[in-house]
Amino acid sequence: MNKLKTLVVGCGNMGVSHARAYHQLSEFEIVGLVSRKPESREKLSKELGGLPTYANFDTALRESKPDVVSINTYPDTHADYVRKSLNAGAHVFVEKPLALTVEEAEELVTLAKEKNRKMVVGYILRVHPSWTKFVEVARTLGKPLVMRMNLNQQSSGDKWYTHKQLMNSMSPIVDCGVHYVDIMCLMTQSIPISVSAIGANLSKEIDSKMYNYGQLQVRFKDGSVGWYEAGWGPMMSETAVFIKDVIGPKGAVSISDKPKDSSQDIEGHTKTGSLLLHYSELTKEGDFVKKDDFIRTEDEPDHDGLCLLEQVYLLNAIKNDEDLSSHLRDAINSLKIVLAADESVRTGQTVIL
Repeated sequence: MNKLKTLVVGCGNMGVSHARAYHQLSEFEIVGLVSRKPESREKLSKELGGLPTYANFDTALRESKPDVVSINTYPDTHADYVRKSLNAGAHVFVEKPLALTVEEAEELVTLAKEKNRKMVVGYILRVHPSWTKFVEVARTLGKPLVMRMNLNQQSSGDKWYTHKQLMNSMSPIVDCGVHYVDIMCLMTQSIPISVSAIGANLSKEIDSKMYNYGQLQVRFKDGSVGWYEAGWGPMMSETAVFIKDVIGPKGAVSISDKPKDSSQDIEGHTKTGSLLLHYSELTKEGDFVKKDDFIRTEDEPDHDGLCLLEQVYLLNAIKNDEDLSSHLRDAINSLKIVLAADESVRTGQTVIL
């Protein structure tokens, strides 16, 4: 197979990590870096040995003629860039979410099938060995499950600027929530039936109709329930920023470690440290039959390593012509849940799916 000519769009945190992955994998050849900010694209170009850079996506797509387009930009650009890339005959990797509406996401999935192109949505936790183990153990706890997760980020400086830019198009429970709702769906293997949510605007620096704190509750057909909370901004507390636990009739499993650094550190958003497995079985005397187990997970990939695994997944899908229907269906379902949560925040009503 010839090298896959790859255009990397967006040179922020995610774009940099994915570009490093393509640079490391011999099957890819980066033919262009696209960013509105010259500083970010030129810095990355220099790091990777000098690569063509572009300020405009359409120009880059036309001139570089890529086999693969990697889209790592703000969410409100995703659908347009994906559509243009597929129509240009390229395979696509796109950071979550695929689009801002379920209808648009479904349209893009249909287009990828029509063009016979592979499209992978960046659900980074799906390739994470420790999170895979977390899902696996959760499935042994019986039904229904109670799933509690959050990711609050006390952001400042450049991180707060990025969060404010993201909130031009979506709230934290939509942007971050798709990851964790996706994990809930994998754990339950059931159909979500309703979503309710609350939210609050805690900053005068964002639009009055936007909210930088939100909490959603999702109910599944099998009786399982999920709770997810996300908040961004300099006002956020770091007391409870990283809750990830699941409770079932047979016990509970929790990611036991907190992020190693501040809540805005991207490495801390995926690291686990260890899983704590608790067993609920009691003796006749009412004592626990088993002691809690710790499942050590220190030897896990860093953020760049996880992005590398995502691109290996894309590469295998292209090389082996793998069917990505299930992957794309799950991407749409998780988007459907978080957009229903956003609707619930704005209307004050539970949304029936």
